[in-house]
Amino acid sequence: MQIYQHMNIGTAKPDSNEMQGVPHHLMDIVAPDQRFTVADFQELALQKIDELVKKNVLPIIVGGTGLYIHSLIYDMDFTEKEIDTALRNQLEKTYREKGSHVLHQYLETLSPSIASRIHPNNWKRIIRAIEVCSASKEGMKDFSKDLKQREGYRFKVFGLYQDRNILYKSINQRVDLMLKKGLEEEVRHLIDSGFDPTSPAMKGVGYKEFIRYFSQHYGYEDAVELIKRNTRRFAKRQMTWFRRVPDITWFYLESLQPEERKKELQMVSGTILTELKGMVDDEKQR
Repeated sequence: MQIYQHMNIGTAKPDSNEMQGVPHHLMDIVAPDQRFTVADFQELALQKIDELVKKNVLPIIVGGTGLYIHSLIYDMDFTEKEIDTALRNQLEKTYREKGSHVLHQYLETLSPSIASRIHPNNWKRIIRAIEVCSASKEGMKDFSKDLKQREGYRFKVFGLYQDRNILYKSINQRVDLMLKKGLEEEVRHLIDSGFDPTSPAMKGVGYKEFIRYFSQHYGYEDAVELIKRNTRRFAKRQMTWFRRVPDITWFYLESLQPEERKKELQMVSGTILTELKGMVDDEKQR
């Protein structure tokens, strides 16, 4: 989500102080009404990684959405079919009017096996699966099987883990902080600026809930609670994704208080950088 311009608070985009002079890449590169897929990310990220490596700079990828990280670590081909714009518009209209479960039921008629691999609420992936099934007898690739690590790269993967109760309290604190920083005003500004509230960017957590609040689907308190709930669900999906990564090094965070958590993260960062430096030194000796 941090690829999108004008979407800063809801995506927890780091400010100049938080960047601490470290160059950040692939942020603020796409307007909120532009379509940007995992295939686009994969192409741009690999280009940037190669560019940095040629300059003897070690790229550190920070995320995020598991599929996007997987698209770099593994040789995943997303170019199987071109988008059928007319079909996609029709399917997105059905989603807006009837919901994702109707689309999921339709996908089951096309391919029960593919439908069983996709959650009924994951409307984007359901639509893409319907497109692929409608255009090909081969169906949609199951990226959860036979993943082959991308050749020509050495990846070292680190994960952060917190006890669920602590994590959920941390998420609630994070949402409250975003509200204080002006999340509601940021979403309202995007709408007032003419960006389509039904565009993919506006489906991000924190944005879609306020858009429905603006449309009087529910009250302010309900919108805030939904943001917290949907963020917790996203965190749960993150853990599901990253548990699939072999040889991942996990760091366990225990603190909830901001200052203590900051110290923990500083220690973790130091350990990670030391390991990465060792990996680079080993590579230079080869």
